[in-house]
Amino acid sequence: MASAPEILTCAESDVPHALREQVLALHEQAWGRSAKAASGHDRELRPLSMLLVENGRVLSALDILSKDIEHAGERYAASGLSTVVTEEALRGRGYGRTLVSAAREQIATSAADLGIFTCDRPLGPFYESAGWEIVPGAVLVGGTPDDPFPSDQWDKVTLAGFFSARARHGAATFAHSRVALYPGTIDRLW
Repeated sequence: MASAPEILTCAESDVPHALREQVLALHEQAWGRSAKAASGHDRELRPLSMLLVENGRVLSALDILSKDIEHAGERYAASGLSTVVTEEALRGRGYGRTLVSAAREQIATSAADLGIFTCDRPLGPFYESAGWEIVPGAVLVGGTPDDPFPSDQWDKVTLAGFFSARARHGAATFAHSRVALYPGTIDRLW
């Protein structure tokens, strides 16, 4: 008898090997295998993996990366989504939305002030349907201060959720601004 899909949430380094191999296969299916996918995220970003699993099969997966950022004179604990993927043959069934919604709740109930990340512009409505909001004109600047990697070099939108009172109070400062994310050289942008 088939069981309902369940969400497994754990540190990226604690994902069971068999499930990790399936996630890497999904990454390869979506983007081609890369050194980053094989080695994982920068540990400084405290990668948290979320997998939607049914009977030992990974249907959809994503990672949450976290760090402190400074913006408009304020310091925020920020988290963002990375490597969101659903098995190609299973797309359109709500698995990705279920997982992205659960990730939003995970970030909202964590110590993060806000969740913020980018996606390709055509995917904006998908993330909005999972509870995220598009931040008009916002550009995330990844990489490092010495080697910036801004999201506006592609057709991207920035999505966010403002969870703490301080983040809600400062939410307007994110619109039409450049947000210094600077996650480093491994995860240049999330």
